[in-house]
Amino acid sequence: MDVRATYREGAARGASSLGLVILLYEQVIQDLRRAGQAIDAGNIEARTNAVNHALDVLSQLQGTLNMQAGGAVAHNLERFYNLVRQKVFDAQCQPSKAALDEQIALLLDVRDAWVQAERIAFQPASPPGPASGEEAPGAASTHADWSG
Repeated sequence: MDVRATYREGAARGASSLGLVILLYEQVIQDLRRAGQAIDAGNIEARTNAVNHALDVLSQLQGTLNMQAGGAVAHNLERFYNLVRQKVFDAQCQPSKAALDEQIALLLDVRDAWVQAERIAFQPASPPGPASGEEAPGAASTHADWSG
């Protein structure tokens, strides 16, 4: 019994659409880490399987983009996915753990932005700050720049 697979399946069933995107990012990141470990171990088959799965998940992420409704964000994400896909493919052809690590870092940054978006989307409504919508003292302001 694969406990991780069972956990992921349960998490996916109860996840929001943003939560599903986050789970897909986490899967790509996990796949690329496994590919990096396979490079270290000299295991070509494991590297290939992990990279192929990562590319499949990237295709799933890209396939769900709604270019019309998503506007500039969707177009920027499409460019991002194309870039990551190309870099991962290059790292498969010329095995490079460093190249995979670079893509993992980029994916982690974007995943963190999705996590923040989910927090904001599901944040309970609260009364405005001290005066007509001002932030409360000490409150941190966050802004995700999707323009790339």
